[in-house]
Amino acid sequence: MAVEIIEIKREHCPAARLIGKRYEAAPNWGEWWQNGWFDQLETQPRLPFNGDAYIGAVRIAHGQPERWIGMLFPQDASIPDGFEAVDIPPMDYAVCYLQAKEGSPDFYTPETHSQCLEAIRAKGMTRFEDNWCMERYQCPRFTAPDENGNVILDYGISIM
Repeated sequence: MAVEIIEIKREHCPAARLIGKRYEAAPNWGEWWQNGWFDQLETQPRLPFNGDAYIGAVRIAHGQPERWIGMLFPQDASIPDGFEAVDIPPMDYAVCYLQAKEGSPDFYTPETHSQCLEAIRAKGMTRFEDNWCMERYQCPRFTAPDENGNVILDYGISIM
């Protein structure tokens, strides 16, 4: 089964601090589990927009993709030792709720990104070019498969 967009919502995220690790190449989720980095971040109050979700994010900075793994916090949150942060201004996102089988690689393809861009355009929303796109791994939507083995990934694309 390919990814299905089951809903699209316009959501507002207030000023936020993304605390985590920055990657120039593909992010390494495995090291997060091995090193308990999410456990360290979860000791701080998170931004309600984020809830308890882990974030995979990308934007274009200085003409190159800048990838992050982390969590969203209030903009004045302290940065724990060993982590980096980037402040994100208040912004609206078109959040596509993507459904597919647990473990499906189809969540992460350029085709799925294009499918989301087409769907948000059809809803009259305009992408904020080169700005943030975020995968929001919300529990239990992404962590507890339904009776058909499907999970839901929140995929937010910054919009104007």
